[in-house]
Amino acid sequence: MSFRLAIVGRPNVGKSTLFNRLVGRRLALVDDQPGVTRDLRESEGRIGPLRFTVLDTAGLEDATDESLPGRMRRLTERAVAEADACLFLIDARAGVTATDEVFADILRRRAGEVILAANKAEGQAGAAGIAEAWGLGLGEPVALSAEHGEGLADLAAALAPLIETKAETEAATAEAPETDVDVDEAGESPEGARVPTPARPLQIAVVGRPNAGKSTLVNRILGEERLLTGPEAGITRDAISVATDWDGLPVRIFDTAGMRKKSRVTGKLEKLSVADALRAVRFAEVVVVLLDAATPFETQDLRIADLAEREGRAVVVAVNKWDAEPEKQAKLKALRAGVERLLPQLRGVPLVTLSARTGQGVDRLRAAIETAQNVWNRRVPTAQLNRWLADMVAAHPPPAPGGHRIRLRYMTQAKTRPPGFVVMCSHPDKLPEAYTRYLVNGLRADFDMPGTPIRLWLRSRSEKNPYKGRKTPQPSRLRKHLGRPGGGA
Repeated sequence: MSFRLAIVGRPNVGKSTLFNRLVGRRLALVDDQPGVTRDLRESEGRIGPLRFTVLDTAGLEDATDESLPGRMRRLTERAVAEADACLFLIDARAGVTATDEVFADILRRRAGEVILAANKAEGQAGAAGIAEAWGLGLGEPVALSAEHGEGLADLAAALAPLIETKAETEAATAEAPETDVDVDEAGESPEGARVPTPARPLQIAVVGRPNAGKSTLVNRILGEERLLTGPEAGITRDAISVATDWDGLPVRIFDTAGMRKKSRVTGKLEKLSVADALRAVRFAEVVVVLLDAATPFETQDLRIADLAEREGRAVVVAVNKWDAEPEKQAKLKALRAGVERLLPQLRGVPLVTLSARTGQGVDRLRAAIETAQNVWNRRVPTAQLNRWLADMVAAHPPPAPGGHRIRLRYMTQAKTRPPGFVVMCSHPDKLPEAYTRYLVNGLRADFDMPGTPIRLWLRSRSEKNPYKGRKTPQPSRLRKHLGRPGGGA
């Protein structure tokens, strides 16, 4: 297990900026507004040759009640207890505050190893704050500038002995890993379909409107209160990814911020949150569109599902808060009819009813996700495709614009993830969109590919001909070019 370093401190001291610096990417949202980070975010960090897992935590608030700041503090305290070391960050320019002294005392009692760092120490403005930091009783402070990357060598020097000690302890107790699946280094099984492994887990994004229960669902899957939840809408801001083993299926789940209508997204921070959620959709393999059973199929729900289809992700529609639904059978019938009517581009998409609060139906969601991922990776043999194409054309021939019938000559599968097919035909630009939908719907029904996006490209044999459109040389000009009257060679 990797060495775990938790970055803790007051709000707005630069924890997320340092997190991004250590992981080498802008994963955490950064803004001048205090309290941007609310959930725990973790990723692989590095400083030179050192490798470790770094955790970005919410700012430590002086609150212990059931309010949102109080729940954020408890989540941070749990990260402190689970980490191998804590990097306690203070603002060198602001100096040591009374709140810093309170949290320094908490870390001395609860954390195993604590590294004190004074951020924003570039120039002379932070010199006084660095001197004050000695009074916290946590040893020599490391002067840092997370924004400019200064002081990382000193931080590495403080981390190196701690990481080395843990590595030696793990080496003494290590056991050979076991696996019951024959998987090669690329994560491919002997049959060719990708098998999720702990090194390359199945990527799942949970998306939906605010307060649909996304964080509660992810916590239920994880079996612990890993993400911040509550009755307030819009608690989640970052797209938080968490890796876990879901009943034998290695997965990485992205909990995303709720997506409101574009016209209602006005603040800079919410725009960043939505952009982070969209990025999670693009990186996912399966997207779970979570609906609220009380108000399903709002316009924004449909837009989110359409976004996942346009990005080519496998989609599962889940309806949360099903335990509070009084008329389950009638509501389920209406939901299924609504999916078929409102999401024709995802015909046959899996629909799962569940309760994230009680855990009802979560096992069915896992099965639907695994099935959707298998369909998303499905490959159909070319010979079988061409026999199918001939039957489809015989049952419903394509139109004949201008009296010239369009001939569909050949078909093959060009890609998977999502399935993509190429049809060689004459006059591809004249084939109506309705006929393309006829072929796509036939592929879904006959090759058992419900709900997954299907791409169909029409190509003409002459598209790759480099001489298409060039004039043929006249015989007289050709003879002149060869310089031989009569044209003989």
